[in-house]
Amino acid sequence: MDQVAAAAGVSRATVSRVINNAASVAPGIRDAVQRAITQTGYVPNVAARSLVTRRSNSVALVISEPDRPDDHSFLNRIFTDPYFGRVTAGATGALRPHDVHLVVVPTDSADHHQVVRYLRQGHVDGVLLISSSEHDPLPAQVHALGIPAVLSARPSGPLPVSYVDVDQRLGARLAAEHLLTRGCGRLATISGPLDIPAGAERLDGFRAAAGTTVPTEIGDFTRVGGEAAAHRLLDEHPDLDGLFVASDLMAEGALRALQDRGRRVPDDVAVVGFDDSSAALECRPPLTTVRQPVEEMAAEMAQLLIAHIDTPGRSPRSVIFQPTLVRRESA
Repeated sequence: MDQVAAAAGVSRATVSRVINNAASVAPGIRDAVQRAITQTGYVPNVAARSLVTRRSNSVALVISEPDRPDDHSFLNRIFTDPYFGRVTAGATGALRPHDVHLVVVPTDSADHHQVVRYLRQGHVDGVLLISSSEHDPLPAQVHALGIPAVLSARPSGPLPVSYVDVDQRLGARLAAEHLLTRGCGRLATISGPLDIPAGAERLDGFRAAAGTTVPTEIGDFTRVGGEAAAHRLLDEHPDLDGLFVASDLMAEGALRALQDRGRRVPDDVAVVGFDDSSAALECRPPLTTVRQPVEEMAAEMAQLLIAHIDTPGRSPRSVIFQPTLVRRESA
């Protein structure tokens, strides 16, 4: 900073004010200091600054997924699912103007103790937590640390923490109503895992409009799982003419199963997915789906977290986004 001050012909204190974006610096002096910073190659010492500010200028995106007995590719599942990429993009875009960096921390139950230790050590200022299982202890563990946190869904218990979610039941009801309006009379559905709130809520919403006895197979939010569940449905109900699949990835697999069985989409079977992810456009035919605005939801999570970091003790807040139906060729 002394070298920058000498190059700019100002005091060390003025350099400090420019670096910290103080409003009291005249534009001409600010420009001179910025030129001197470029000339000298000066970069603030982040470690030293954090000792003063007590901030790391980083937040963790913790992706907590439940263990599945038949799934040995935890990381592959996370990094190939379009949902997590959309969350990362939305959160990063909202954090960038605050000069806050995002650290992605995937974990399953075997690694929870490592994640808690990492957070306790002060590496990040807050946590964006994607927790899909209602039995996941991590949300309560993070809350107990006293670190600012925002969840990606409504907590399963009475946990006083901010969260952002979409109206899952409404989205599934939109899918059922669309299939019924289209004239489908033999509906079926492939749900997500029922220990995941989104899976259970989407099934409840679909049944509210389609009937509680609608044929149901439980999937796992993967292409392979959707394909296998569709084959099971078709074995029992070969004449189904309307299918709601609780994620676009599973719907992509279900379309493959329908093609294998010689069922034309949408002529024989109309199919509706959920998410409006990149997978919906990769489907053949392109998938009618329920859109949840994942990027906007992730950005809202990031903004809420910044507010909690800047204002300790701030009351928890919930934000619920509304889903919409996106019509394409599959229905």
